[in-house]
Amino acid sequence: MSVERPQAAMILAAGRGERLRPFTDRTPKPLLPVHGKPLIEHHLERLARAGFTRIVINLAWLGAEIRTRLGEGSRFGVSIIYSEEAPQALEAGGGIFRALPHLQPDPFLVVNGDIYTDIDFAKLGLSSEQHAHLVLAPNPPQHPAGDFGLADGLALADAEVRYTFSGVGVYRSALFEGCTGGAFALKPLLLRAMGSRRCSAELHTGRWTDVGTPERLAALEREL
Repeated sequence: MSVERPQAAMILAAGRGERLRPFTDRTPKPLLPVHGKPLIEHHLERLARAGFTRIVINLAWLGAEIRTRLGEGSRFGVSIIYSEEAPQALEAGGGIFRALPHLQPDPFLVVNGDIYTDIDFAKLGLSSEQHAHLVLAPNPPQHPAGDFGLADGLALADAEVRYTFSGVGVYRSALFEGCTGGAFALKPLLLRAMGSRRCSAELHTGRWTDVGTPERLAALEREL
């Protein structure tokens, strides 16, 4: 079974960041500082080190600030393509679907912009039979029930032991078959792929933090 490595990557950065208010009233969530630099810059540096040179970033809430801060990506050794969604973010599924023309050829990597992790992006890939590959993580205190199970390298919709989706995945355009433009969630598409055994997964036990609240942001800063 051959594994294909993604050539392009996408950082999801369009969300409003309601749980991080009041910080996100004036600063987009991906630009909140973590360990001396904006959160999204950690992603860009790690993606560049992993060999990615073409990176798509979707924009909605305060997107102009992200564009101004990052420019065209030369400072990070990458080329940044912006996918505009304003005035309203299209959720993860709709945002990726809109950006598909910039993410070809399949497969491609997607990273949530509001996480901090040491996942090795260079090692992620997708076998020819699969439509999606998810990186799962041990359940954090705020999400004890987890999202998906894992058995024999496949993600499971129902399982006694469940893990949390890290927000990092590798996908093919086939995952979005039948979709039309607009805002929609990614999870139903993943569940459909799991139903046909076309969603693989792995468990990451290294650093991973969902920077979703001021308290978790402060805790991460103390740890680092």
